Amino acid sequence: MNKAQELLSDYGLRKTGCRQEVLRQFLEKGYALSHADLEKLIGDRYDRVTIYRTLYSFEEKGLIHSINDVGGAVKFALCQQQTCSQEIHHDNHIHFSCTACSQTFCLNEVHIPHISLPQGYQVSRMHFSAEGICKGCSSQIKG
Repeated sequence: MNKAQELLSDYGLRKTGCRQEVLRQFLEKGYALSHADLEKLIGDRYDRVTIYRTLYSFEEKGLIHSINDVGGAVKFALCQQQTCSQEIHHDNHIHFSCTACSQTFCLNEVHIPHISLPQGYQVSRMHFSAEGICKGCSSQIKG
């Protein structure tokens, strides 16, 4: 069984061709992908509605999480912790958008600091984004 099939089994998802292909793209790329990105990569084999439903089911099960990048686009990234579920995502990390290549990365090792809110406020989700030049583009500029 390959990694995509293993993850689908772990999250209780059927192993359809589209789900395996979308998951394979996330595993290969290593950065966040938008619906439009996936359409360009695999749209010749699957229609946009099927790709959308696949993303929705992945997010619902806790396999991926959504990111609003600094340009306003919604992108999706694999959850790095097996502790994400239907009930809650543990994506308490910074999302970094590169201004050179337009890719968005999860910086799992950089956690969002604890924020104390005034009494009566309840946080359901936090987003922390940074933008600049990613390490891949930095090395190209230096080299």
